[in-house]
Amino acid sequence: MNFFKKLVLFSVVVGLLVGALQFYTGSQLVHTHIWYLFGFMVIVTALAYYVSRLGVSYDNDNFQLYYFGSMGFRMILSIAVIFIYVFLHSENELQFVLNFFVLYFLFTGFEIYSLLANFAPQLKKPNEQ
Repeated sequence: MNFFKKLVLFSVVVGLLVGALQFYTGSQLVHTHIWYLFGFMVIVTALAYYVSRLGVSYDNDNFQLYYFGSMGFRMILSIAVIFIYVFLHSENELQFVLNFFVLYFLFTGFEIYSLLANFAPQLKKPNEQ
């Protein structure tokens, strides 16, 4: 199964968990803008994986450069989203940030797992086998 199908499956599972949590707790644990955060994370994860995949297809030796570049891009976008929310809205900032980072770590962990599972065989040197 390719990455994007796995991303859709992972997103559906996380979305169902978020929806259930929101249904049962209301806005006590889940911020009202959680679905915007969720969509943002899905898009950023797909873009970061795409950049990393391009890096492997062009140059196996510099995979780390492309991977860390995509992670830096993800982090800059994430910090920008947090700052924009905190400066424009003055309600539930802590809840927003905590919800954001839960999603951030879930999707980052998924991306790292997928990259290691998909690219580890391609990144091995011929003399290491």
